[in-house]
This record gives sequence, C-alpha cells and structure tokens, in this order.
Amino acid sequence: MLFKRNEQETFLIVGLGNPGAEYRLTRHNFGFMVLDALAEHWSLQLKKIKFNAVYVEDRFKGNKVVLAKPLTFMNESGRSVAPLMRYFKVPADHMLVIHDDLDLPLGTLRIRPSGSSGGQRGIESITKLLGTQEFPRMRLGISRPPGQMDPKDYVLKNFLPNEEELKKIVLGQAIEAIECFIENGLTTAMNRYNGEVA
Repeated sequence: MLFKRNEQETFLIVGLGNPGAEYRLTRHNFGFMVLDALAEHWSLQLKKIKFNAVYVEDRFKGNKVVLAKPLTFMNESGRSVAPLMRYFKVPADHMLVIHDDLDLPLGTLRIRPSGSSGGQRGIESITKLLGTQEFPRMRLGISRPPGQMDPKDYVLKNFLPNEEELKKIVLGQAIEAIECFIENGLTTAMNRYNGEVA
C-alpha cells in the first residue's frame, strides 16, 4: 500500500539558478528550468516577490505548495530560502531544493534526504543559513567539463544542441518526481526516480 501524506501540509519547492536573461539557458540554471517547467505544467506563473525570490502558491493533492526561485544569485541562495521557510512555516523535510550537479552525467536524477553540498555553492549557502544539512534535494546531472575547462566557466555555458532532447526528458522526470514527493513522500520518490532517466 502506498504511503499517503496527511492532507493540508505545506511544501516548499525551490529551484536554484542565477537571475537574468544571460543565465537563463545555462547549465547552472537547471533548477530554475525545472521550476519553470513545473509552473507551466500546473498552469501557474511565478510572479509574486518576497525575500529575494519570485514565487507562486498553489495546491496539489490537498497540500499547499510554494514554488520559489531565489533572485539572489546562486552563491547567496540561503538568504532567500531560509526566510521563505520560516515565513511559510515549512518543516525542513517538506522542502525540496533542485540544483545542477557536476558529478553526475547529464540524464541522471538523484534525490537525497540530506547530506553535504558536494561543492554546490547554492546548497552551501542554504545549509549555512539554515544551520542544518537535513533537507531533501534533487540533483540533476550536467556532466563534467570537457578537457581543461574551468568548472566555473562550464556551468555558465548553455546546453549543447545535441543535449537538448535529454534535458527535456530530465525536466519531465523531475516534474513527476516532485509530484511524487508531495503526494507519496521522499522514500517513494527516491525509489521510483533515482537513476538515469533514459
């Protein structure tokens, strides 16, 4: 029997990235892309602004859900996420932070209940300002940079044309995983969606 959460709970789904048109399609904005795709899927628009984030509130399967994209730039994401959590009274295990990950190949999605940042600056900032690593996150692989390219430069480059189809598949799987997390819980989402999407 599938685990079902109690209704009327509040969830915060955060996508990490950098604000600004010049960053919109870069690898580092994979988290933003998921939030935009989810908002479109739910026929929503992230328009409200609070605590240096653009956000929207909605309901899914009886639960209140807040979708948010920090506007602080990646390295300062915690300055937005921490006050959003407090304002909406979201327990740490009801927040899911979505971000790019250099250590996973493109096409890989991993959900974890907690853990270190792995060098991801947005997660580092959130961990520091929350004072805990105990919050779920979804890692989206973007692969390692080719040759001797600096990772700092690589994450700010757009996906290649031949990667676009796989990126779209990942976005679709990420949406399904988020909905599963809200409806059925973290363990079910991990068991069902962790791994390569195609």
